[in-house]
Amino acid sequence: MSEVKPTVLTVAGSDSGGGAGIQADLRTFTAFEVYGCSVITAVTSQNPYEVRRVDILPEEAVKTQFESVLAAFPVRFVKTGMLANSRIVECVAEIVEKSALQLIVDPVMVSTSGTKLLADSAVDSMMESLFPLAKWITPNIPEAELICRRTLRTPDDLAGAALQLYEKYKCGCLLKSGHNISSDKVTDIVCYQGELFALTSPAAEIDSKTAHGTGCTLSAALAANFASGKSWQEALMQAKAFVYGSLCENAKLSGELSQMYPPGENYFNQVSLRKL
Repeated sequence: MSEVKPTVLTVAGSDSGGGAGIQADLRTFTAFEVYGCSVITAVTSQNPYEVRRVDILPEEAVKTQFESVLAAFPVRFVKTGMLANSRIVECVAEIVEKSALQLIVDPVMVSTSGTKLLADSAVDSMMESLFPLAKWITPNIPEAELICRRTLRTPDDLAGAALQLYEKYKCGCLLKSGHNISSDKVTDIVCYQGELFALTSPAAEIDSKTAHGTGCTLSAALAANFASGKSWQEALMQAKAFVYGSLCENAKLSGELSQMYPPGENYFNQVSLRKL
């Protein structure tokens, strides 16, 4: 009898270019050998250079997808990405709470190209309804600034913000610093049970377009590792290593275009997790 594969669910937007969103999540789930299901919240018409259009699904369509998956699959972990508006946020929060699901929230708010992916009115809904249900949240610096309502510039700022988010929502916080790279290393700040850690990998030598989808990939990898029973330390390090490897072993698609792609090697030994 074959081993039962863990089932992981992504609730996010579709990326027509395949680099982020649902497509990146499902690709990551497959790489970690978990079974991926999806709930699509919006259809984005985009490529690595621009978002041309965003079509948001009705919350009833989101709810029906979610309930259809839960009716048949033993979902071990859920990760959310682009939720678009407050109605979808509230819909997802209601189902997660009712079903007592393990949840990772990637608070996707603005695309790298500057397109808003979460309505202003939904920011408070996410903070009030969804964050309190999460096991982990994975904001980047601009998102953490919006949530914490202050500017984050120094390492002490980032550590303070991660601790603030843990204390308010009583969940693990992985504050991604990829938007603030200033050296040959990328150090994210982790707060787990009130203790602060630095999660570090080398900085991959790639252009900004190749890095499209790093946040989605990281949270999807984290969900896959948790669903597979990894400890929080190993889950974080494996997820960070996967993102670094996906950048290093990117797929060349034309003379100028490369995109992240699941690596053939394991870059775990390139990642460190140390207490601050």
